[in-house]
Amino acid sequence: MSNEFNYGTGRRKNATARTRLYAGSGQILVNGRPYEDYFPRKTLQMVVRQPLELTKNLGKFDIKVNVAGGGMSGQAQAVRHGISRALLEVDADLRGALKKAGFLTRDARKKERKKYGQRAARARFQYSKR
Repeated sequence: MSNEFNYGTGRRKNATARTRLYAGSGQILVNGRPYEDYFPRKTLQMVVRQPLELTKNLGKFDIKVNVAGGGMSGQAQAVRHGISRALLEVDADLRGALKKAGFLTRDARKKERKKYGQRAARARFQYSKR
């Protein structure tokens, strides 16, 4: 594997994925493990592959990802975001397809904080009239 790579940072909820694309054979490593092992659910594996399948680059790049924070689903979507951004560095002409699919948009939805005087972010304590 050469030292030349393209970089992309992906984020979703509390997950951050630092993604590096190398010219290669299509191996995807997430935190040093094959992505099939790291994401055991087929739906999450599909989410990780989406930008590569959309741009017809499946099998053309070796991808190394360091991902931290959040849960499984958030991490998979952060990896997708990171791969999409790195693909953009490789070829700027892919922007239209990736943007139309929504892979370049940072999904800003996060968990709302709990407020004082309440049971949760929006749920109030139970009120007893008598």
